[in-house]
Amino acid sequence: MQGVDLRIEPGERVLLLGASGAGKSTFLQGIAGVLGGADEGEAQGELLVDGMPAASVRGRAGMVLQDPDSQTILARVGDDVAFGCENLGVPRAQIWPRVRAALDAVGLDVPLDRPTAALSGGQKQRLALAGVVAMAPGVMLLDEPTANLDPAGVIEVQAAVGRVLAATGSTLVVIEHRVDVWLPLVDRVIVLGSPAGGGGILADGSPAAVLRDRAGELTAADVWVPGIRPAAPPPPTAAAGEVLLRAERLVVGRDAGTPAAGPLDLGLRAGEIVGIVGPNGAGKSTLGLTLAGLLPSVGGTVRAAESLAAGAEVRREGRRARRVRAGGGSRGGRGGRGRSGRAATSDPRDPFTWTSRSLLTRIGTVFQEPEHQLLAHTVRGELEVGPRELGIAESEIAARVDELLERLRLGPLAAANPYTLSGGEKRRLTVAAALATRPPVLVLDEPTFGQDARTWAELVAIIAALRDGADGSAPLGIAAITHDEQLLEALGARRFALGGAGEFPEGAA
Repeated sequence: MQGVDLRIEPGERVLLLGASGAGKSTFLQGIAGVLGGADEGEAQGELLVDGMPAASVRGRAGMVLQDPDSQTILARVGDDVAFGCENLGVPRAQIWPRVRAALDAVGLDVPLDRPTAALSGGQKQRLALAGVVAMAPGVMLLDEPTANLDPAGVIEVQAAVGRVLAATGSTLVVIEHRVDVWLPLVDRVIVLGSPAGGGGILADGSPAAVLRDRAGELTAADVWVPGIRPAAPPPPTAAAGEVLLRAERLVVGRDAGTPAAGPLDLGLRAGEIVGIVGPNGAGKSTLGLTLAGLLPSVGGTVRAAESLAAGAEVRREGRRARRVRAGGGSRGGRGGRGRSGRAATSDPRDPFTWTSRSLLTRIGTVFQEPEHQLLAHTVRGELEVGPRELGIAESEIAARVDELLERLRLGPLAAANPYTLSGGEKRRLTVAAALATRPPVLVLDEPTFGQDARTWAELVAIIAALRDGADGSAPLGIAAITHDEQLLEALGARRFALGGAGEFPEGAA
């Protein structure tokens, strides 16, 4: 972000927009005073909060980060929400009433002693927001606070923020690609220009003046504008092929004794996309990790087609099973080993029995939190990890990586550290890394998180091409865990709705 001159008055409610990589998250971190020193980057000009350098008044602003998992501090829900209040010196007698009120406000109905590690991605998002609400800050900074929430959760969070603003008069700055959600609350829209275009402020004014009168200009700058949808790919022309993965009476859970969903029946075919949908906490991500061979089933079975399982190396009998933590672990089965609490099956068609190398070439996985699968020091190096693990020739690795960098608009970032990318850029990187080994099955958890209008359309086009085998390769079977209904509509996906334990979802096949 560069060349930005603006003033936000006390009590204003600002929606901050801009293309992916425009510096929106960096700007919020600057207001919060958490950007770090000169050894972490370069800075020009000044950023003042209440007339003082932002770093000197930390705590004046409360911030919900783009990745809520990185904002989870303590092991229990109640303690985590109380953490900010304790640091601000709020009297002890006031802290716990604030904690309970904040949890109620954001709709996180869990016991105060619930382990934070046991929460779903959407629940962690609510937890992070509750921590900010409890602090009652003068400035609320929200970085895509509804990105991983179900529709009901989006309404609850927006309403919770509205109640806090009404009660406290706090200033609000919110980044969100779901523009419609926040229009009832905001009175100003600021649009940051992209670095490629010189940065600065592209637009600044009332929501009507910016989004209506300058809609064409904003659309050309890749900004989401209400009522204007990016182009969607054509629907599939061929019928779906063989069933690559089949789940029968499947019960899934992070621990053997704690089912999250099931029993479920599902078939994933070549040439189709299955959208796994449902409320937060329904077990969607857990189902995805189980289908991907990264978690053992609690009950029932997952079996791959003979064509998919052929040649897969099966781990030695008695070897401890692989386990990924809630939302974390490894790409395509690399790393993340530990106790599973359950012995691996011996059926070679069960993906959980396959070695990491076999998973790499058969099932690619993109986790909900991109940081949980970043392994290299550069973007290019990240894309090289999988192919190099498979022993592919260096010339072929270079060709694959160059193609992915271009297709996913990551070329200018090839030498950058993956952890310095924006949330949307990290998401595109993890999708590219999953594609680098060219597996016939993809499991994508919130693949369009953090994307501007242009990169969203490009990701959708890539996923559709993989589904159809448009580059001459075999059509893929793709499972997409998402709350993005527009994505599912654009891809013509078959919906598989999780509603709760013991239910048979809609769309089972």
